[in-house]
Amino acid sequence: MELTTVWFLLIAVLWIGYFFLEGFDFGVGMLLPILGRDDTERRVLINTIGPVWDGNEVWLLVAGGATFAAFPEWYATLFSGFYLPLLLILVALIVRGVAFEYRGKRSSARWKRNWDRCIIAGSFLPALLWGVAFGNIVRGVPIDAEAEYTGTFFTLLNPYALLGGLATLTLFLLHGTVFVALKTHGEIRERARALAVRVGVGTIAVGAAFLLWTQLRLGKPVTWASVLGAAVALVAALLLIRAGREGWAFLATGTAIVLAVVTLFTVLFPNVMPSSTADAYSLTTTNASSTPYTLEIMTWVAAVFTPLVLLYQSWSYWVFRKRIGTSDIPAAH
Repeated sequence: MELTTVWFLLIAVLWIGYFFLEGFDFGVGMLLPILGRDDTERRVLINTIGPVWDGNEVWLLVAGGATFAAFPEWYATLFSGFYLPLLLILVALIVRGVAFEYRGKRSSARWKRNWDRCIIAGSFLPALLWGVAFGNIVRGVPIDAEAEYTGTFFTLLNPYALLGGLATLTLFLLHGTVFVALKTHGEIRERARALAVRVGVGTIAVGAAFLLWTQLRLGKPVTWASVLGAAVALVAALLLIRAGREGWAFLATGTAIVLAVVTLFTVLFPNVMPSSTADAYSLTTTNASSTPYTLEIMTWVAAVFTPLVLLYQSWSYWVFRKRIGTSDIPAAH
């Protein structure tokens, strides 16, 4: 297998890891005003992701860095053409991170309420815009012979991409709801289980519409397996959460995310950024890649450090594996 293909697969794995892990982070953030009826309950929700949210974002940094190093032409066209939506995502992630750190610095109810709004918005915008971005990447955007994006911001707001944004938004919301049910006990857990069923129905409808549109318009015969697998995983998640099997339900929603990303990257390959102007202008794993020597060095570095990162992150999840509830939250100072 050529190293360009290897690194395309590795970048796909990084995005899978990011969406799987950061997906429930976004979901929990959006759930603050829904499941958190008072400040103590909102602190419970924040504490479910408190030890891991910043580690989850490392997957995004590595995915961006790997794209820059392995496929610099892809990186340049993507970040110049999608500048505004990616800037909005970056600002939202920064505000969200600051809100997590500053929310508890003062006891003022107004202070906390404002930072809660930052967490909600900082979770909602990326959950929506990542779907819009990947919808456009897979669908294709206007790129000229110099690999320059020739569209506008409004070119990205097409029906297919917007449906992709709704798909990621609802999927992450369901993933986060199941995660809250898995990580809490008491009333919050019961409310999360009930909400997950309602959210799940909408997620199945929107996700099925997006993946079916993708398959019928852009798909390959092999991607039918991942499309149908994602649908089965979502249905299984609803049945499992109703049965009180939160762990298996979380695995099912995670599987749906994995299979959805697999579908998109399989449809994309061997392109990395199709051109809607002319097929000859599309960026591929061949014409957008770095030199073979660069890819070889990157492969050795990845082989050494990736297992260490995975071991450390697995250990952190194991340490903070227990459920929490309002009884575990100390009084605010």
